[in-house]
Amino acid sequence: MSEYTLGDVSVVMGSYNEAEAIGPVLEDIDEATDGQAEVVVVDSSSDGTAEIARDHGATVIEQEPQGYGYAVCKALLSATNPVRITTDCDGTYPMERIPDFLDLINEGYDVVSGDRLYHGADTMPTLNRFGNYAFAGLSSVLSGEYLHDVTTGMRAYHEDVIEEITWTENTGLSAELLIRPAMRGYEIREEPIAYDERLGETKLDPFSGGAEIAGSILRVCAEERKRQLTSLF
Repeated sequence: MSEYTLGDVSVVMGSYNEAEAIGPVLEDIDEATDGQAEVVVVDSSSDGTAEIARDHGATVIEQEPQGYGYAVCKALLSATNPVRITTDCDGTYPMERIPDFLDLINEGYDVVSGDRLYHGADTMPTLNRFGNYAFAGLSSVLSGEYLHDVTTGMRAYHEDVIEEITWTENTGLSAELLIRPAMRGYEIREEPIAYDERLGETKLDPFSGGAEIAGSILRVCAEERKRQLTSLF
């Protein structure tokens, strides 16, 4: 097995009008990776986010607004390094944990998923927190895998996982990015992380967004169950 270094890491994210937050996030990534990681930002902003990201050395891919999942998926598939780490650009995730996630990939895990709920996620809005517990419970029941935080935005993936699976979801991409690998037998590690208050305003409506995520969980689990059954014949 290859021993990956920080120079083998791509940190990727989608952004939409995050001018207030993206600069500090990119500075944290640079500090955590000693400036060695590739950073890919897929941006649909109108507030100068793309310019700030470029000024911090990120590779910026601009596209028309299509939604969270399409942006993150494009960033994941556009990255060039073998270890790909997703994050959000709102300052909620601990970029200092990137080396820890890399160490776990080097131990043999295919996916390392940042578990915000392990420590309680006290900074998360109450409605969102209970919604995330519900998503985890639904995913665990339908997938047959114990999953604790399926909507976290911070994960590390070996490139094979990203490139071997066809990703279909948009708002529910975060759940899909954990459920499909788990149901296909990839080695998964849910790693407890801290979770901070976001910088700037949220773009996701908790009700309509929550309904879309729940729909994605139902759809993805059904597709993976069908795939499992088909493989038996």
